[in-house]
Amino acid sequence: MFKTIISIIIWPIWSIAFLFGTIIYSLSITLFPSHKVHKLAQIIARTCMLFGGQWFKVEGLKPDKNKGPYLYLINHQSLFDAFMIVGGIPHYFTGVGAIEQFSYPVWGYLVKKYGVIPLIRQELGSAITSLEKLENVIKNGTSAMIAPEGTRSLDGKLGNFKKGPFHVAKNTGVTIIPVGLKGAYQAKNKKDWRIKPSLLTTVFGKPITKAEYENMSIEALSNKVKVEIEKMVNQK
Repeated sequence: MFKTIISIIIWPIWSIAFLFGTIIYSLSITLFPSHKVHKLAQIIARTCMLFGGQWFKVEGLKPDKNKGPYLYLINHQSLFDAFMIVGGIPHYFTGVGAIEQFSYPVWGYLVKKYGVIPLIRQELGSAITSLEKLENVIKNGTSAMIAPEGTRSLDGKLGNFKKGPFHVAKNTGVTIIPVGLKGAYQAKNKKDWRIKPSLLTTVFGKPITKAEYENMSIEALSNKVKVEIEKMVNQK
């Protein structure tokens, strides 16, 4: 009952903060490209988490933008994930996202303007094309983010990883940054409409360079990244 009452209070407050942030960001990206207003995106993301009843912090060493680009690989648990990753990464990055979210009111407009590449998960050809576009973006010097699970966890546990992100790494030689998102499932999971005030933590893992993985198989690299993310998510 308490969680229900808190959620009824938080949802309208969060919605107002999100709408206000959306208006500010939308006006900004009509004047400047996304990579020029990343600091603003960070502020908005952190503000939305705060008004959503969440305290946010970052752990681990933040990657140096000048040594990138990077491929950030994250676990996927909650609607707060996007805010946690934007709020944590200190520089602009892009990624791929399920095409369904591009049709969502407000959010769809934002992800499109931000530069996210749409992906149809059920169509192999479309998925390959989207990942090829992402590879070109990385080769041109822009960092990217992918959730190897492909969709949000239904039980809070790390799901099976898809091979696509690791083919991207192999084809580009990009430095991989495992990222563990902690607390998001407890705050708002896919099966429950309610929000629980929590501590959200974005944890940056040790970079995995091309030299470390170039002789590894896709399966071995996937397992290595999964183990690293599991360690970060489960650490107290």
